[in-house]
Amino acid sequence: MTIDREYPSHPLPAIGVVVWCGDETLIIRRGKPPGMGQWGLIGGAQETGETFFECAIREALEEACIVIEPFNIITAIDGITRDADGKVQYHYSIVEVNARWVSGDAQPASDITQTRWVTLPELRTLNVWSEMLRVVELAAVQRRED
Repeated sequence: MTIDREYPSHPLPAIGVVVWCGDETLIIRRGKPPGMGQWGLIGGAQETGETFFECAIREALEEACIVIEPFNIITAIDGITRDADGKVQYHYSIVEVNARWVSGDAQPASDITQTRWVTLPELRTLNVWSEMLRVVELAAVQRRED
């Protein structure tokens, strides 16, 4: 059964990834909806038979050409985008994963247009989705406790 990503009949499972390299985290600029042109985290729809961590690894390689090592689940969030009439255009149930950068030079691939490594203080100065900032802050706390 194929599920439409736009105007879906039910939420779609997805993974978001907070990738750390030292004290910096990787953000990407989206090249497709939802959130086209906005800064976000690596991520995408989970495929059938794929674990959360397998999806995180695949998405990091596909979107930013990097190899990562996921190490824990941060939280889960709702990614809901409504159209001008208020209808749900996109609805993802996103499991957020914490990961370490292993190798590769982060560069745009797949459906992103830009990559950028930022510290948490730098991220707080950017105009990003408040839920994304909350997830990265939570990831930073969990990372220190790891």
